[in-house]
Amino acid sequence: MPISENKARSLRGELYHAFTPELVAERRRCARACTAYNKAEGITRRQQVELWKDIVGDTTPLPPRKEDSTEDADEELLASYAWVEAPFHADYGTNVRLGEGVFINFNCTIIDTCLVSIGARSLLAPNVSLYSGTHPLDPDLRDGTNGPESGKPITIEEDVWIGGNVVVCPGVTIGRGSTVGAGSVVTKVSCDVCFQCGQVC
Repeated sequence: MPISENKARSLRGELYHAFTPELVAERRRCARACTAYNKAEGITRRQQVELWKDIVGDTTPLPPRKEDSTEDADEELLASYAWVEAPFHADYGTNVRLGEGVFINFNCTIIDTCLVSIGARSLLAPNVSLYSGTHPLDPDLRDGTNGPESGKPITIEEDVWIGGNVVVCPGVTIGRGSTVGAGSVVTKVSCDVCFQCGQVC
């Protein structure tokens, strides 16, 4: 399905308007999918993965359950899929990419104006926020809901551990194997296998 030029600008990190009918509808779709995921109780691992796929708009079929298999055996079949604890919140969902074996703990928020990718085997502690969206610094241009917005991609590479209550800002890449200490605000690109900690790092 072709997308509008306004949405294309958002994905390219250019100024765009977020309150068009197209983008409002996409955010509402994601909100409904997140609500279904967050309210689900007593579900199987397969049902959990299917609900997650609804959030991110992934239509790829899951591997079929083997005949007469137990729940444990079926979970093993799905072992490579990311595990995301509820509650989880995203803006669009369709710009979120998770690698194999990713674990995201409670209360993660992803503002996925642009692509937000999390590499294989990475771990996110509770209350992590990934913000790929941003606003103009000029208040006259910002203009509340009437003004434009923009964004920059966030890339978390493989084998990263992000501590609790971390905020990752637009345009950040966190290098492979790195650790980010709890409570940090990450504003800069990091090298591979490094440790970051602090209010602004």
